[in-house]
Amino acid sequence: MLIKGGHGQGAESTDYLITSDTSIALPAPRVATRNTHGTGCSLSSAVAAGLAKGEDLETAVRNAKAFISGAIAAADRFTVGHGHGPVHHLHRFY
Repeated sequence: MLIKGGHGQGAESTDYLITSDTSIALPAPRVATRNTHGTGCSLSSAVAAGLAKGEDLETAVRNAKAFISGAIAAADRFTVGHGHGPVHHLHRFY
């Protein structure tokens, strides 16, 4: 189970990966942006992609978290619609 800490407060956003054997804290700097629409769906898709590539669960979650953190950090390059905008899914390419 992956428990997300994105809606918390403070300088860090800590997620927790919990399995039958262990609990792993996964802290990351909190990014100040309103462009967070779709972060959960994007994160779960990135985890699934990592698992499909043969990564173990912890590696898949860490890589997915790094991907979505970058997408959130790059999200302010866009002004789309009103309210919470999307993350920048293609941030690694441009």
